Amino acid sequence: MDSHNIYWWNVENLFDIQDSPRRPEWLQKELKRELKDWTQDVLDIKLSQLVKVISKFNDSSGPDIFGLCEVENEYVVELLSDAISSAVGRTYKVLHKDTKDKRGVDIAFIYDSNKYQVDGELFSLEIMKRNATRDVVQATFKTEAGNELTLLGNHWPARLGGMLESEPYRIIVGETISYWIERICDRKGDMHPIVLMGDFNDQPYDRSIVDYLLSSNNKKKVIGAKNHYLYNLMYEFLSKGIGTHVYGNDVAILDQFMVSKSIASDSNEYPFKTDKVEIIHYPELCSGKYNTPVRFSRPSKKDYNPDGYSDHLPIKLVLTEN
Repeated sequence: MDSHNIYWWNVENLFDIQDSPRRPEWLQKELKRELKDWTQDVLDIKLSQLVKVISKFNDSSGPDIFGLCEVENEYVVELLSDAISSAVGRTYKVLHKDTKDKRGVDIAFIYDSNKYQVDGELFSLEIMKRNATRDVVQATFKTEAGNELTLLGNHWPARLGGMLESEPYRIIVGETISYWIERICDRKGDMHPIVLMGDFNDQPYDRSIVDYLLSSNNKKKVIGAKNHYLYNLMYEFLSKGIGTHVYGNDVAILDQFMVSKSIASDSNEYPFKTDKVEIIHYPELCSGKYNTPVRFSRPSKKDYNPDGYSDHLPIKLVLTEN
């Protein structure tokens, strides 16, 4: 029985350097003020801080698959991937796709190329409501045993302007992904294993997640439903006083894992089962009674902290494979 250690982390603004030649002109204008003093030295510090944490994952052997968001381009993801490879002695490869996000931040996957093959091309879906939201990114990995596992990386629209005011944007993303999952299952079969991971900018019980994405904490409902419901693995943390993001004294579980019915069933009939889910809260990553993530920010902000990491905590999912 093989284990698959899958991690997700919103790494908070992993940008290329100020005035990077790799940045398109429209984005250079957009980010000019935001990236003031974001030099090579600052980027190196940011990468070093992230690697300190990521190299501790999976008992210091590194993640098998690592999904991340708020990365500007493939170049910075490759830098991070190479640094993790050196730190833990594994050979990682990168999956990344540029999107039209107004701040230029994307989703990517880093994976152990000795453990997985990528089945087909990386696919992303642009979701519109007046303007494009961040793309949802899909990748299908084939294990050494020959089983396929489809991962969907998410970074849903933020709560800027208010939770209720911004909620329609997240609702339309949830509704679109629910339809998308139906299409995946049409092609791959009803019991195809799917994992959603990401920063959803809503709680597990919010309308966008429950009513539109069709996510639930009721296993029987998920397994028995005619529609493709998802089993949300994060409900157990709602009563534990720890979240993945803290704003003031508001502790929220914005970063989540959800799985399709074959994984939720825990049946030997299907290849994957859920073994463990965690919110990673190493002592250096958080502070205070609310376990507030120690953010890195950026030099153009008053809260810049070169000893910080991110304004989100990482999460971990372990799947076992029959």
